[in-house]
Amino acid sequence: MRKYIIKMMEHTPFGLLLVDGQGKIMAKNNKAEILLRMDESVSSLTQLSSFIQENVMKCIESVSHQFRLNSLRFFVEHFQEESNRYILLSILEDDGHMELEAIVNGSFDEIFVTDGEGVITRLSERCKDLYGVPAEQLIGKKAMDLAEEGIFTPSLTPKIIREKKTVSSIQMTKTGKKLYVTGKPIFDTSGEIYRIIFNSREFSEIEALENRLQETEHLLNQYRTELNHLKQLVSDQKQVIYESSEMKQIYQLASKVAQVDSTVLIVGETGAGKGVMARYMHQESQRSKYPFIQINCGAIPENLIESELFGYENGAFTGAKKNGKKGVFELAENGTLFLDEIGELPLNVQVKLLQFLQDRTFRRVGGNELVQVNTRVIAATNKDLLQSIKEKRFREDLYYRLNVVPLTIPPLRQRKEDIPALIKSFAEQFNAKYEMTKQFSEDVIAHLTNYDWPGNVRELENLIERLIITCDENLIIKSHLPDYLLGIESPFSGGIIVKGMVPLKEATEEVERQLVTMVYQTYGNTYRCAEVLQVNQSTAVRKINKYIQHKKRRD
Repeated sequence: MRKYIIKMMEHTPFGLLLVDGQGKIMAKNNKAEILLRMDESVSSLTQLSSFIQENVMKCIESVSHQFRLNSLRFFVEHFQEESNRYILLSILEDDGHMELEAIVNGSFDEIFVTDGEGVITRLSERCKDLYGVPAEQLIGKKAMDLAEEGIFTPSLTPKIIREKKTVSSIQMTKTGKKLYVTGKPIFDTSGEIYRIIFNSREFSEIEALENRLQETEHLLNQYRTELNHLKQLVSDQKQVIYESSEMKQIYQLASKVAQVDSTVLIVGETGAGKGVMARYMHQESQRSKYPFIQINCGAIPENLIESELFGYENGAFTGAKKNGKKGVFELAENGTLFLDEIGELPLNVQVKLLQFLQDRTFRRVGGNELVQVNTRVIAATNKDLLQSIKEKRFREDLYYRLNVVPLTIPPLRQRKEDIPALIKSFAEQFNAKYEMTKQFSEDVIAHLTNYDWPGNVRELENLIERLIITCDENLIIKSHLPDYLLGIESPFSGGIIVKGMVPLKEATEEVERQLVTMVYQTYGNTYRCAEVLQVNQSTAVRKINKYIQHKKRRD
């Protein structure tokens, strides 16, 4: 029977080693000799490596029945026969070990693996550079013992075992390296920690990566700013359209004023083209390569306008950004800031604007230091500022500081020669945008030329876009025009006709309803409705919601 057992052992594809209680080798096969590099003179377990001896004893004393040494896996079984104790070691070679070693050692991070009790089972080759000790001297030792020896401190293992979750921290090694270490527990089917995998990287490498990331983000911000500026230049280069002698004289004056840095006040009705004029002056100036920023002073809540214009410091008010924020005066550095609806500026902000126009300095909200910027200011209004001065709603000194070079843009009804050219330009623009080929008949152009255009160029532009989109035929004729344009009088010019006696409150509400409905149907935009009705945008929204059913509203 013995010879059959020996023959069976020799033909087993894995190594077998039978040892008695005193460590004497009772039997072994050829595969075990090859795997353990044993010669015939080896007769005792004590002649093998201390790592194998220690782990065999651990397996006997604990519930564990296996351990690993490099590419070898050991399975330990111990049994009693009468009064004698025997230990059987089955030794398997892991075919994937070399591949795994290549992956571990090829990692940019140092990889450090322990079992569930913190005993090191695997390390990558970088450990010698980081800890000053080769991997073979560390395998089999407890991570906590190495921390006590000062190989690295502190050890993350106790916290990971206690909390059973991923832990990250900074470690110092005895070689003076500062490491950023993350330990992740791996669980078995019973929910117990089976392995802990640590990834370690020198903190200097992380700092270098952060610096490169910050540099990259800085470059991206520069490129983004330049790209936005180029986009703005393209979008701002709208062709100036005019035929009338009045507009020709105004643009000639604007070209002259654009070459200097004098403050300009543009006056004109809503939609007359004040913004186009401001952009034109910026494009004609030496500041054209720098930002053009437009802000509507009437569209920003009074409690926010100061911080939007001048920026704020950290902690200036509840909800302020941690590092503060630049205002539009700083964002328009070396460029042009266009303050539309300047008459809506609160008095306290008018004081700061006056100071800036006098010495080009200001203080951020919550700040003490003076900020100096090189920004040109162009202002615009559709109000009578002299009347606002009389009503104590606008500072007289600010008015004269703004009104260095006044430009008054006449309403469209006073320069009807421009209307046919504007219709042609808008039609080309929207045909290209929507990939259409719509044209306007001569009688439509003649009819639109005779209209008073209370909304000025903006109203004309909106109407042309509306007709281009909604008309099914390529030739737009008079019957395609909205009903209010086909009437004898403009809806804004005829006044109110009273046909019966009703309470004043009801009459007022009815007129308001008709007017709000008419304006919204014409423009379809709450901001533009607010401008035409000369109310703030929140009031316009409230009135539209009150008088127009939601299903009939346009986005």
